[in-house]
Amino acid sequence: MNGNGGKHEGAREHGRPGERRGDRTPLAAVLTANTISTAGSSLTLIGVPWFVLETTGSAGRAGAVAFCATLPIVVSALIGGPVLDRVGRRRVSVGSDVVCALAVGAIPLLHLAGALHFWLLCALMALTGLAATPGRTARYVLVPDLAERAGTTLARAASLFDAVSRGARMAGAALAGLLIAVIGAEYVLLLDAATFAASAALVALGVRGIRAAEPVRDAPPVSLTTYKAELREGYGYLLRTRLLLGVTLMVMVTNGLDQGWNAVLLPVHAERELGGSTQLGLLTAAFGAGGLFGALLYGAVGHRFPRRAVFASAFLLAGAPRFVVAALTGSALPLAATMALAGLAGGMLNPILTTVTYERVPLELRSRVSGALTAGCELAMPVGGLGAGLLVDGVGVRGALLAVGGLYLATTLSPLLFPAWRGLDEPPVAPRERVLARTPA
Repeated sequence: MNGNGGKHEGAREHGRPGERRGDRTPLAAVLTANTISTAGSSLTLIGVPWFVLETTGSAGRAGAVAFCATLPIVVSALIGGPVLDRVGRRRVSVGSDVVCALAVGAIPLLHLAGALHFWLLCALMALTGLAATPGRTARYVLVPDLAERAGTTLARAASLFDAVSRGARMAGAALAGLLIAVIGAEYVLLLDAATFAASAALVALGVRGIRAAEPVRDAPPVSLTTYKAELREGYGYLLRTRLLLGVTLMVMVTNGLDQGWNAVLLPVHAERELGGSTQLGLLTAAFGAGGLFGALLYGAVGHRFPRRAVFASAFLLAGAPRFVVAALTGSALPLAATMALAGLAGGMLNPILTTVTYERVPLELRSRVSGALTAGCELAMPVGGLGAGLLVDGVGVRGALLAVGGLYLATTLSPLLFPAWRGLDEPPVAPRERVLARTPA
């Protein structure tokens, strides 16, 4: 990394002289915006697959739409890290939500006008996926600076960020299931567009004047050479850090499997065996409610326990059991109980990973490494949705559930088997040591 890059980024992360400490408004604005945006994403998560199943009746086409929606997420995450610093985290978050509002809102409007072809639906979902990831990453990397400004601890802010996201996911899922049954999937997508617009307004107004949210003024001139160098820094740091690389590989696989569950397996199971969209919404809400409680529980007492033991145990409970129960039962009640337990366990995962990432990544590389982490973790998501759709068409819902659940179980054993995961319990490296550690010889 060149000297100018380290200097300007570090200066920005430490804030502007004279900025108020104890000011919680910017953190509250980001948390609220992320809550609203996440609730809207839950509407999309349920509304779009259900819309495709209603209009086409094909699990394969639902998987194809999921593929189109998630492939651009990976592309934008792969190349987007340096953009956050140059454009500014506030502008990226606002612009991302505006584009998502327009793209999602166009789907029901075109459908009502009789002009929504399948290829156009795929294109609009691809645009949504391309725009959504930079906005989420921008809000994520702002949390440490806004937590310091608010006078709260990083671990507490990370747990709160995850908890409110899970609470929003829970509320959005329950609302989506009910609204689809009452007013139809197309009007649920209009509501989703409104949530993106509200999120954009909150960040635009609530994070104004925060140095960490603004563009870097003394960054090197934009060129292909400097851009590639900054991308290499982010990916190079990730590849050199065994713990973060292990996290990325494991979450990459489980995110792909979860995408298949959310976009195809659970909606098809709900439509064919559980009774409809209301059950789908309630099941997803049960998972979200468990996740909310799990995140809050970890934020309150989780620091008292070894991270690796909590992480490994939680991931085993959060993954495979829901696939097996769905495959072996045809009623919603046992699956709801299993999903609530899975959500409780899953709610403890992100606070651990978020805190470890903030502890391990140098301040001046945070945007770039976060982009690399996001890209890696989401790399398998397009294949997950498409593969689940093809599995359902090929072997049926039950066979697909058992196959995906078995792969999930094998993946979640990795923290117990590989030594790199011991790093979860290692103390954080001092900031200066972290900077020196990543400096090339």
